[in-house]
Amino acid sequence: MSRTMNHSSQDTGSRGIYEDRKLYVVDSINDLNKLNLYPAGSQHLFPLEEKIPDVGTNSGNGSHSLFFVGLIIVLIISLALVSFVIFLIVQTGNKMDDVSRRLIAEGKDIDDLKKINNMIVKRLNQLASEQN
Repeated sequence: MSRTMNHSSQDTGSRGIYEDRKLYVVDSINDLNKLNLYPAGSQHLFPLEEKIPDVGTNSGNGSHSLFFVGLIIVLIISLALVSFVIFLIVQTGNKMDDVSRRLIAEGKDIDDLKKINNMIVKRLNQLASEQN
């Protein structure tokens, strides 16, 4: 008995699809009969796409479009982040160039101060030797 209950509960979902397809076939046969009874162009028939029942065939389109919108958003955000990183790299390079120039200039100043110090030490040594 439980086997028949399981079987009937499984068939419930497929019966709806089966019934929709039966109706589609009946509508198609009726359309063919109307074509035979009425001359061409005297009666407007619906295209076949409108008569096919929606049994989940278009459910994937929404998720696909949502996926592509999400993908585009992620790509735009990634592009913005990469652009920001490149900007930071360029700015860091410019700052490093400035620091390097300052160090070189300060190095020259230090060398000049060493020369002046050496000259002062020599002069003081000469004065000290003259006083002795």
